[in-house]
Amino acid sequence: MTDEVTLYADGRSPFVCRVKLALNIKGITYKNMEEDLENKSASLLNYNPVHKKVPVLVHNGNPILESLVIVEYIDDVWKQVPILPDDPYQKAAARFLAKFIDDQCIPALYKVFDRNGGEQVIAEACEKLQILEDELRLNGKKFFGGDNINNVDIAAAFVAYWLKLLEEATEIKFVTGSKFPKITEWAEGFVNCQTVKEVLPPREIMLAYYKKRFNKI
Repeated sequence: MTDEVTLYADGRSPFVCRVKLALNIKGITYKNMEEDLENKSASLLNYNPVHKKVPVLVHNGNPILESLVIVEYIDDVWKQVPILPDDPYQKAAARFLAKFIDDQCIPALYKVFDRNGGEQVIAEACEKLQILEDELRLNGKKFFGGDNINNVDIAAAFVAYWLKLLEEATEIKFVTGSKFPKITEWAEGFVNCQTVKEVLPPREIMLAYYKKRFNKI
């Protein structure tokens, strides 16, 4: 039986990118359904009636919701090129860090730009980034997953790519190589991986989107 895989997506979204990256790592062919989030399709609303948002992965007619859940589902279904660690403790630690990125790190970073770079919100964002910096320092490897990308790297894609675009679009710069050398090194290696580059949204499109969003044009 051939798997039918459809992704309901917005190509600008870092959360959608997570799913695309997991599918790309696994070499899974899928149909991409680009959504207009101002005029959501009936299919999207049917598959995700609670949150009414992307990404939604539909596998053989069954919808899977929420980007980190989808990444784990992909790893469970398609065993080639593992994304999560096999060891139960390491898997739990990776899940915890990915959830920290979702629940605390990304909201703190967005707040910097929503508040136009206030001193307090920058300090709070840097506090969250320092946890990732320390994790990479202790790890001593190229990625959070060691020598290969894992679910934490996928969760942190926003930090590697979208954060720099937000800084450029808003002219609020607070993440430097001197302050966060490990994050800077990791981000450069991550975005330059061919598997990652293939699914990142075009830089020009994202810059234009953020400049418009933050009234910089």
